Amino acid sequence: MARTAPVPSAVPDSAGAFPVTVDVVALTVRDGALQALVVDRLLEPYRGRAALPGGFVLPDETLEQAAGRELEEETRLTVPAGATGTGPWHLEQLRTYGPLGRDPRGPVLSVAYLLLAPAFGLPAAGGDAAEARWVPVGERSAGLAFDHDGILADGVERARAKIEYSPLAAAFCPPEFTVAELRGVYEAVWGTQLDARNFHRKATGTPGFLEPTGRLGGGGPGRPAELFRLAPGVDPTATVLHPPLLRPVSPGPGAPSA
Repeated sequence: MARTAPVPSAVPDSAGAFPVTVDVVALTVRDGALQALVVDRLLEPYRGRAALPGGFVLPDETLEQAAGRELEEETRLTVPAGATGTGPWHLEQLRTYGPLGRDPRGPVLSVAYLLLAPAFGLPAAGGDAAEARWVPVGERSAGLAFDHDGILADGVERARAKIEYSPLAAAFCPPEFTVAELRGVYEAVWGTQLDARNFHRKATGTPGFLEPTGRLGGGGPGRPAELFRLAPGVDPTATVLHPPLLRPVSPGPGAPSA
C-alpha cells in the first residue's frame, strides 16, 4: 500500500501576527571616538526625534536585504554585497526585540543588525528621514525614539566584547594599518586609554592575528611605523584570539557609555 505524502501543518490560528522591522546599529571610529549613525524621523510616531536607521520588512524580502535597503534609503550609505562576516565591512544580526511595549502603534517585532566599517562616508537623509548624521556614543546619542537606546547599548557592548576574542577590531581599520591605529580602535571602542608598549607586545605576539607587510606607513608625527594586516586566512568573526586581548576591568575617566 502506497504511503501518502504528509500534509504540511498549517500555522495555528492562535499564532500571533504582527509586522516585523529591522534596525541598524552602524558603528565606526571617527575623530578618535566611537560614533553611531542616527536619523531624525520625518513621520510620526516620534517625529523629529533621533532614531536608528530602520523600517518595516517588505514582502519577499530577507531580513538582511531589508536592513541594507533601509540604510540606503534613509542615509544613502550602501552596504557592499556579501558584507556579512567579511572585512573591511562587517554585518551581523544582533538580536530581536519586542513585539510588545516598544511601539505606540502596537506590537512590532524588530530584528537588529550590527554594522561595523572603517569609513562610511557622510550620510545624506532620504526616505522618511529628515536628517542623517554621525554622533559620538554617549550623551549625544541618548534619548533615541522607541527602544533604540537599549538597542544601541546592546550593539556597543557586542562590539566591545567581540574585539576581545576576535580580530574584529580590524574591521574599523583600512586593509593595512599600524599597531597605533589598531590601538586607537580598541581605545575608542572600549572608551579607555591603553599602554602603547604593552598593547604592541600583545597584538603582535598573539598567534594568527597580525602579519607584517614589510612596508612603513602612518601619517602621524615622527618616523614611519611598520604596517600590518590580518594574518592570511583569518576570518574576523570565526577566528578566536588566544590569548584574548582583554579590556581593562573598568573604563577610564570620560569613557563613552552606551
